[in-house]
Amino acid sequence: MTSDVATGQQIELAISGMTCASCANRIERKLNKLDGVTATVNYATEKAKVTFPAEVDPTVLVQTVEAAGYSATLPQPEKPEETEEDDPLRSLRQRLIGAVVLSVPVIALAMIPALQFTYWQWISLALAGPVLVWAAWPFHRAAWQNLRHGAATMDTLISMGTLAAFAWSLYALLWGTAGVPGMTHPFELTIERMSGDGNIYFEVAAGVTTFILAGRYFEARSKRRAGAALRALLELGAKDVAVLRDGREVRVPIDTLAVGDRFVVRPGEKIATDGVIEEGSSAVDASMLTGESVPVEVGPGDKVVGATVNAGGRLVVRATRIGADTQLAQMAKLVEDAQTRKADVQRLADRISGVFVPIVIALAVGTLAFWLGAGGSTAAAFTAAVAVLIIACPCALGLATPTALLVGTGRGAQLGILIKGPEVLESTKRIDTVVLDKTGTVTTGQMSLVDIHVASGVDDEEALRLAGAVESASEHPIAQAIARAAADKLGDLPAVEDFKNIEGLGVQGIVDGQVVIAGRTALLDDWSQKLPETLATAKAEAEKAGRTAVAVGWDGEARAVFVVADTVKPTSAEAVTKLRALGLKPVLLTGDNSAAAKAIAAQVGIDEVIAEVLPKDKVDVISKLQAEGRVVAMVGDGVNDAAALAQADLGLAMGTGTDVAIEASDLTLVRGDLLAAVDAIRLARRTLGTIKGNLFWAFAYNIAALPLAMAGLLNPMIAGAAMAFSSVFVVTNSLRLRRFR
Repeated sequence: MTSDVATGQQIELAISGMTCASCANRIERKLNKLDGVTATVNYATEKAKVTFPAEVDPTVLVQTVEAAGYSATLPQPEKPEETEEDDPLRSLRQRLIGAVVLSVPVIALAMIPALQFTYWQWISLALAGPVLVWAAWPFHRAAWQNLRHGAATMDTLISMGTLAAFAWSLYALLWGTAGVPGMTHPFELTIERMSGDGNIYFEVAAGVTTFILAGRYFEARSKRRAGAALRALLELGAKDVAVLRDGREVRVPIDTLAVGDRFVVRPGEKIATDGVIEEGSSAVDASMLTGESVPVEVGPGDKVVGATVNAGGRLVVRATRIGADTQLAQMAKLVEDAQTRKADVQRLADRISGVFVPIVIALAVGTLAFWLGAGGSTAAAFTAAVAVLIIACPCALGLATPTALLVGTGRGAQLGILIKGPEVLESTKRIDTVVLDKTGTVTTGQMSLVDIHVASGVDDEEALRLAGAVESASEHPIAQAIARAAADKLGDLPAVEDFKNIEGLGVQGIVDGQVVIAGRTALLDDWSQKLPETLATAKAEAEKAGRTAVAVGWDGEARAVFVVADTVKPTSAEAVTKLRALGLKPVLLTGDNSAAAKAIAAQVGIDEVIAEVLPKDKVDVISKLQAEGRVVAMVGDGVNDAAALAQADLGLAMGTGTDVAIEASDLTLVRGDLLAAVDAIRLARRTLGTIKGNLFWAFAYNIAALPLAMAGLLNPMIAGAAMAFSSVFVVTNSLRLRRFR
């Protein structure tokens, strides 16, 4: 995992103990203070990428992270399978379930006077205690770490608010009047000054903990998917391989393959690793890696890439690169690098808390000092100060993001849009450029017959019938496109006799007693069948537009040219228009030649085209656009798009594409339709607006009640009602997303 680079060595540390994006920033600052060290810490993937001089011991980096209050581990040589015990969600899930079971009765007892039996307050204490101590432990631990480093986050507010509510309730029970048998909280919203020692707030401590644990659990679940892109990428490779040993084929696991080994690839099989062909010729379908729909003709001496599919004949390949050196492994590394580089969007709640927490603490201390200085009783002064902390503890804040996200993602799922997490939404607001991968995104990604040119006196249907019949015996995707078009239009096709596949040139066979030849002009030239001028012109024009032309001859003459191409999806042009209406500039990105790319761009109305881009260079294209100050969204569907999707500020993957692209993206479009990208951006922006509205109101209710708390006028029912009302408002506001069209 370490490598010598120009600036020293590079290492990736696994970080644990981070609770928010500000934790990542703190670790980054600490590491960057070391001489010659450059570090980037990613909260989503929980990794730190560190470049450091050779004289620095990597253990110093670990100690620096630990000194900041977090844990770090050096890369392990071999990662064992994750067991149930290692599941980071397990502990969070257990705490959440426990908190829900214990909190529901506590909240019900506090809010419904009819349920308040003689010793109800002591039952509330017994139920709320474990919630505060055990379930809320992650918040207390994080608050303590933040306190040691002079920082305040959402955790600080949760910990202080819940502890204050619990401690005051305990005081009221043991030393105040709240513990007397038959005590009730009447449901009356009156404002009056009181000592507060007759009121308990266990429902605040338990309820806030439960709501915020739920929010954290759903966030952690979406975060855990970050590493799935890499796992999915590496799953694509072949699992075993037929190696030639003493002239015999022996099946061995892929990890025993060595550089220089010769192995066999049969038609339809995946090529096991990067290598050079020694025997045989075929067409290799590399669409999974390159995204290009036309298979590549290969023969002895040609290089092939691991995980691509042999579409034609038997090949013998000599392995040139294995394991981490292969193109597939390097692509996985690109995805990982892009995910690490991706800027973290700090959670809104944390940013607000950073300002709000110190203000609330200052107000609570100020309130206590004022009441003591004004000659009020100690009990009344403490009541007012604690009330400030309790009312500031944002119950609705814990609901603001998860509820909007839950409703937004639910509505998205109905519309075929899957949103990965809250940090995705902020990107949708800022994007100004949308990069569209051509193959499979703007186009269908499947070869289709788009045009037939025939010599004078030749019938179109007769040409299609003969060409379709001879091509139907070939496995080549271009041949299949012609055969499919013929079968769709004419039904059953005549049988082929004496069929021959001439590698790299085309096919020939006898149909209805006539020798039919289809393929490159070189094949027809061998049979002395020259294309008439009209057909030669049609072929040249088709190739100029980036399409594939297949010449067909029978009865001793070249009589037709079939034009095959990847066709534009019917909704692509409309989608491009709508993307422009959202204020986005569309850019077409492809590995295809410029002519083909420009022809497609003209059909859908895109002005900016970036063509002939290798898969590994797609990330650089996105980075270059970002360096120009653009905020980039990328829509793609192939393995070759995965790293670029991860690098983009917002990655959208077509659900009809590969698992790797889907895992590396932020939004997945279940429909293989570009219009879904328009809906996705609109829905994500609407959901973000709802979250911001929720956060505003969650704080507004708390802030509105702060003056009452400071004045010592806060009746517990007003505190409870403000809490309940803010929560109900947030949930209701979120439910409006269900009406998104």
